[in-house]
Formats: sequence, structure tokens, C-alpha cells
Amino acid sequence: MTLKIETASDGRTTTLRLIGRIEAAHLAELQTQARRHRPRLVLDLDDVTLVDVAVVRFLIVCEAEGIELRHCPPYIREWMDRERSRE
Repeated sequence: MTLKIETASDGRTTTLRLIGRIEAAHLAELQTQARRHRPRLVLDLDDVTLVDVAVVRFLIVCEAEGIELRHCPPYIREWMDRERSRE
């Protein structure tokens, strides 16, 4: 399965529910969506099955910029922590 993005908003905060595999090839679309829905944006990662290192680095930047990562799978969180420690 490739990436599917579902958008929901409560009028104040927009949630992008990411489903499936996220690869570097999807980053341009994710960056566009992030710019469009700021400043209150949540990325729901509950249904993400696989990511690559470029996506992990993107998520680190998102979090640093105030984007909430909701339901982040433990393996992604651990990978993010390892990448941060390399910086």
C-alpha cells in the first residue's frame, strides 16, 4: 500500500491522517499539505506501516516546528531519537 492522506478539521486544528507507507517521494506532497494547514496541524501516524530515513528526518523537523505527531509508532519514535542524537 502506498500513502493515503485523510484530512479532518475542527475549525481550529487540522489533522492529516497518514495511512500506509511514507517514502521520500511523498515528502513534497506532505510539505505542501503542512504549509497549507498551518499553524495548527496534527499528523496522525496511527496507520503508518513503514517509513524511510528521509521521512524520519522530516518528522523531526515537523515536531521542531510545532506540528504534533499523534499516535507515533514506537519504532518511528525510537528512530527519530537515534537521528536526533546523531546531529
